[in-house]
Amino acid sequence: MALLEIRTYGDPVLRKKCEPITEITPELRQLAKDMLETMYEAPGCGLAAPQIGKNIRLVVIDTAIPGEEEPRPYIMFNPEWEAEPDAKVVPYDEGCLSVPDIFCNVMRPDKVCVRFFDINGEPQELHDCDGLFGRCIQHETDHLNGDLFVDKISTADRTMNQSKLRKMAKDTQAKLKKR
Repeated sequence: MALLEIRTYGDPVLRKKCEPITEITPELRQLAKDMLETMYEAPGCGLAAPQIGKNIRLVVIDTAIPGEEEPRPYIMFNPEWEAEPDAKVVPYDEGCLSVPDIFCNVMRPDKVCVRFFDINGEPQELHDCDGLFGRCIQHETDHLNGDLFVDKISTADRTMNQSKLRKMAKDTQAKLKKR
């Protein structure tokens, strides 16, 4: 297993629409395991491939509370979600490993269905995904489309965090130029 570098706000890889995965190879399985290890170490509850510099449709999620619950890792290749018919759009305070130290309310459906391929390439469909798990599915899938949670925040929250975001983008760009 290997810890991977988490890309931060301002890195262009976070704004690219990711390519579908056509074959789940041993290398992709290992990447998914490395992503889980990186997510746990960060610590976080979700991580998408663009966050570690890969332009592919892969996310990992585990919303179990460390030290209190057994881990419940999900590896999702090519995930797609839709709101459940009885879902309501509700606010929830979100953060992101790629946008450290910024937390804002984001309006999203409170219940979703997700379809994906698991680590064995088997199709899966989960219904009534709610709470933090449902939120993570939506947040991480946004990453695969080049969208970040800060794109969905209120004008007031955007104004309040604008200087932090500018500084983060500037620092990220400086770091990328040194590579």
